[in-house]
Formats: sequence, structure tokens, C-alpha cells
Amino acid sequence: MARLDRMSPPERKYIEELKCPTFDTNPWVDGPPLEKRRVAIISTAGLHRREDRPFTFDPGDYYRILPGDIKAEDLVMSHVSTNFDHSGFQQDRNVVFPIDRLNELAKEGTIGSVADFHYSFMGAVDPMQMEQEARNLASILKIDKVDGLVLVPV
Repeated sequence: MARLDRMSPPERKYIEELKCPTFDTNPWVDGPPLEKRRVAIISTAGLHRREDRPFTFDPGDYYRILPGDIKAEDLVMSHVSTNFDHSGFQQDRNVVFPIDRLNELAKEGTIGSVADFHYSFMGAVDPMQMEQEARNLASILKIDKVDGLVLVPV
């Protein structure tokens, strides 16, 4: 993990001066109790199915759809950040895509159900460039009746 106290002064200064994006809406809403929620995962690990093409950084190529029943060996991480250590993912996909933990929570009754599809963004992109895609994805999540998310920033 990148830590400010381990960065060179120029790197630390750059990170400390980055402006956080602000949005003109306030999306936080109340929802049903956790034990009734349908939950999906959104990761920024640059995950995709082995048969999918890697991320290209072309406009609009910001996320991939992942089926909930994807096997660990069929999941590929193409995150390009040199600051990200892939070894945790190689040992346990749940580090960046906690589908097994989510299924356990559903089985225990802690959450209502697990969505059939989940999503992975390429995290090495300016969030402001992804705003429209994120809004489109929000519409898809509504149609799928997803009312809870596990956000996995990488």
C-alpha cells in the first residue's frame, strides 16, 4: 500500500495537493434493513473475465461486468498502477472482489441476497472522466433492484 510517510517529498506534495472531486447531487438515501438488501460489488481493481479484452483507457472503457458465479481462475486483474501489489489478489480474489464473503453473508441472512452481476472499474482513471459511466451504471443497478453496494477501492 502506498503511504504518504514513505513517499518522496515531491510525490507526497502532489498527493496532498490533489483536489477531491465534488458533484452537484447528494445521492445518499435510506433503504431497507441490511437483511433485506440486494448487494452488488463495485471494485476499482481493473478486473475482467479472462475472455474479455483488457482495459484500453479509451473514453467510455471504464468498467467491466462480472457475473457473480465467475470462477477465481477466470478472473483477471489488469490494473496498471505500479503502486498496486497484485500478489494478494493472486492468492485470494476476495482481496479485491469479496464475492465469497458476500455469499457467506447472504447464506447467514445478514444480507438479503447477492446480485447476479458485479462491476469493476479501472481505478487508474480520473473519477471525473467516469461520471457519466457511473450514472449509467447506477441506472443498471436500479433495474437489477440492487439497493446495497460493497465498494472496494484499489
